[in-house]
Amino acid sequence: MKVAIYGQYYQNSTEPIIKDIFEFFNKHDVEMVIEAAFLVTLNEKQIIKNDYKTFATYNELDASFDMMISIGGDGTILRAATLVRDSGIPILGINAGRLGFLASVQKENIDLFLQFVIDKKFSISERTLISISSEPEIQEITALNFAMNEISVSRKDTTSMITIETYLNGEYLNSYWADGLIIATPTGSTGYSMSCGGPILTPDVQSLVITPIAPHNLNARPLVIPDCTEIRLKVSGREPFYLVSLDSRIASVENDAILTIKKTPYKIKMVEITEETFLKTLRNKLLWGEDKRN
Repeated sequence: MKVAIYGQYYQNSTEPIIKDIFEFFNKHDVEMVIEAAFLVTLNEKQIIKNDYKTFATYNELDASFDMMISIGGDGTILRAATLVRDSGIPILGINAGRLGFLASVQKENIDLFLQFVIDKKFSISERTLISISSEPEIQEITALNFAMNEISVSRKDTTSMITIETYLNGEYLNSYWADGLIIATPTGSTGYSMSCGGPILTPDVQSLVITPIAPHNLNARPLVIPDCTEIRLKVSGREPFYLVSLDSRIASVENDAILTIKKTPYKIKMVEITEETFLKTLRNKLLWGEDKRN
């Protein structure tokens, strides 16, 4: 078995997790290839001593890899997805962060769940991605123009709201007067969109969510649409620029640029252990059932 290892280092929580993972895989003769910057950190912290092969770019990940192990929180998985892209390599998230819906393996269960990986006792959850194009072209996001959680537009350098003209498959929907607008995938429905009042979607739903950010008109509600819909946005405001974000990547865009958002032709594969399903994660993270009346 051959796995790619990618992660973020958090001093108080990551070190024992990393040691457990490396010890387990070494014991089971699993070939590990470490993301180059992460390996530098591990060597500096003297967490590992052996020499390992490394990778640094998407082009170095091929069909010989059985899986990518992401060590960190949900943000780490989102960055791991930018390395995996359309390669089809499944991602297993090991949670070293706090609240997270993607990094499902908890530190208390690492050995048990990694044994499931060795024994191939897991399923694959395919996650929809969305991409963006623009007229004129936005150089900052052209090379990496997709998002796993959400694409959002928001105001920049001002406290004034922006206006977002929104079209679905060429038909005018609404002009949102708000701080911004979120286009979320089912995966992203538990992130920024949820914090702005959007609905939660299960990962297998073939839909997207349009969620306004602090809209001026209170009747501007979140909207669920089919994921085959092409969304076109035109943003205007008092300042000459606004922000476009793709998960954690941000670009500054000039007013009146035309943005087109649609589903990508490929998906990201997430490893799902039977004992840690999306619904169980949802209950645990949102404390559903903690009310004694339930």
